[in-house]
Amino acid sequence: MELIKEDDGLEPVSPSGQYLNSKVMSVSILGILELQIPIDDSQAMSFFSDIFLPINPRFSSIMVTGEKGARKWKKVGVNMENHVHVPSFSSPKGSSSPSENDSFLKSYISQIAMQPFPQGQPLWEIHIIKCPTSEAQETLIFKLHHALGDGYSLVAALLSCLQRADDPSLPVTSPSVKKFSSANKDDRNIGLRKVVSRCFSPLVNTVRDFGWSLLKSTCVKDDLSPIRSGSESLQPFSVSTITFSLDQIKEIKSRLRVTVNDVISGVIFLGTRLYMQRVSTNSNLSTNSTALVLLNTRNLRDYKPVRDMVRPNSESPWGNHFAFLHVPIPKVKPSDSQFSDPLKFVYKTHEVIKRKRSSFGVILTGKLLEIMQKCRNAEAVAKHISRTARNSSMGISNVIGPINKLSLANHPLRGVYFTVAGIPWSLLITILSYAGNLRVAVGAEQGFIDSELYNHSLLDAFDMILRDACQKQ
Repeated sequence: MELIKEDDGLEPVSPSGQYLNSKVMSVSILGILELQIPIDDSQAMSFFSDIFLPINPRFSSIMVTGEKGARKWKKVGVNMENHVHVPSFSSPKGSSSPSENDSFLKSYISQIAMQPFPQGQPLWEIHIIKCPTSEAQETLIFKLHHALGDGYSLVAALLSCLQRADDPSLPVTSPSVKKFSSANKDDRNIGLRKVVSRCFSPLVNTVRDFGWSLLKSTCVKDDLSPIRSGSESLQPFSVSTITFSLDQIKEIKSRLRVTVNDVISGVIFLGTRLYMQRVSTNSNLSTNSTALVLLNTRNLRDYKPVRDMVRPNSESPWGNHFAFLHVPIPKVKPSDSQFSDPLKFVYKTHEVIKRKRSSFGVILTGKLLEIMQKCRNAEAVAKHISRTARNSSMGISNVIGPINKLSLANHPLRGVYFTVAGIPWSLLITILSYAGNLRVAVGAEQGFIDSELYNHSLLDAFDMILRDACQKQ
């Protein structure tokens, strides 16, 4: 990292930006855009330089260190040729089929995910895959360092330079997110016991959640299992995707009176236990396995223009504003190897997340990281976060996407998904909604997790939950 003597007037790097780009960990977000038609090279370069680059000053800045050790963003010139890459895939047969290109693309994503960003230039890259796959005519991969912003910020950046495919003059719309409320809204007859319970429950939940989070980040590790190898270092991983219908998910949500996130998490947890059973007939389905669920801590849920996000005191600020929730994966009794009650995974998840949201454990954990940053340094915080991830079994990140189909420079997008690189998990599930579908990307440690079997287990879990939900009146 460049060392400078004069750093007056430079924008400071946020605390989260510092520990996400440290010696201990360097985390990146990979956004994959699937184009329905090929894009011309000159048109693509013009789009990147004239529309993408000006979105945020950080896209043309590098991270530097001042004399006192403080990190700042320093504006630099950008050579687009250093950031835009067009790899060539060759087949022994001369021309490759879409299925062969699928394998090439998967290997390429795994390769660039493990590569560090070059020093001395802004922390982003774009890769243009100019060969047809089973999902797209061409594929764009945006690799953006997490220090630039979280998933919310980077999706907002992409949305600001894309247009609606049906009518570019209309604004891109995202689904409205309403807070879940109980069906029984008549609180007039609440008894004294319930009033006392409502007053003390947040306090009890806060103590329990913060204490458990602290233990999970220090000395309590999940059991080794078919989804947790226990590796102390980053391992190569492969990315595969499956698609669910949002209408069907909303049908389940309505019948079970839960949230969309509860349904998604329930499907993932049931699918994970199914996978553990299928990959090893002797697998213990009662292992202590925990998912770290990333939570957006902004007050607003809809996307705002980037120009509003970068303003001081913005209600929906740019940057990294997220926290982790430790959510245990429901256990399965040995007597229930047939998974007789799939819906319990949804209900149990709903109960746990609702309780955790009612506590201040996440806020206290954030304050702890701030204290660690001030009293020690960013490297200490990075070690704490890395250890928290290693002690858990999997990660889950869910980002809300647009309702409309989009286009990039008049090139329609067939699909969009993302993944995260640089965190020592054996299994990472990332979810993005787009145009009526939910795209689930499975990042799985190569040589340890059978991605195909895991994906089939997720699909079977969804069918089981959908079937049982539709039988409820």
